[in-house]
Amino acid sequence: MKVLVIDIGGTNIKVACTDIRVPIKIPSGPTLTAKQMVDDVLAATKGWQFDCISIGYPGPVNHDAPRQEPHNLGAGWTDFNYKQAFGKPYRFINDAAMQALGGYKGGRMLFLGTGTGLGSALIFDGTIIPLELAHLPYRRGRTYEEYIGLAGLEQRGKKRWRKSVLDIMARLQAAMVCDYVLLGGGNAKLMKDLPAGVVLGANSNAIEGGIKLWETPIPASTDAVQTVDKLKGGKRGK
Repeated sequence: MKVLVIDIGGTNIKVACTDIRVPIKIPSGPTLTAKQMVDDVLAATKGWQFDCISIGYPGPVNHDAPRQEPHNLGAGWTDFNYKQAFGKPYRFINDAAMQALGGYKGGRMLFLGTGTGLGSALIFDGTIIPLELAHLPYRRGRTYEEYIGLAGLEQRGKKRWRKSVLDIMARLQAAMVCDYVLLGGGNAKLMKDLPAGVVLGANSNAIEGGIKLWETPIPASTDAVQTVDKLKGGKRGK
């Protein structure tokens, strides 16, 4: 089965597939609608061969559809007819959860994605748990995302931004009782001297995670919480 993977970000949409692992980039931005996303992706992938689609969405997902409108894109995502637009089987997953799945190496892992916003997911002994930590209060009336998302980087500079990333990772790792943190997103490459227990994510993680979604069937009830070992055909606890 060949999978088309769509990773929707606030700055770009990254698109790849089973046969083309190096993603192409399509500009997104604050006015991007669901219809425009579909039109742009289908135009950019004309001639590609794929049987199904994985969509990494920057927000909560339930029953293979966005549950809320995105913070950094245009409106109209929750009531769009994706089945009619794509004409092929598709699955939605939170974009951070898709990246986390692609980079998971076992144990209890917290994923943080520092891009336009802040994505987060937890894989706890094989179970994927999408999180929404970005808009929780952090300091001085501002949220985690306002400190270590793109706006925080641009306003505060790299040195102060890096310090905040390290502080937030340490706090959340302790709170989630995690073995390690996978740091991903477009700005993760700006970090220096990562501490023990923090792994820098690969650019390919989102694509690998999207492909893994179709390795075995996933019941609709597991949209919000998905078992990695089930995707791999194994058993939990191993």
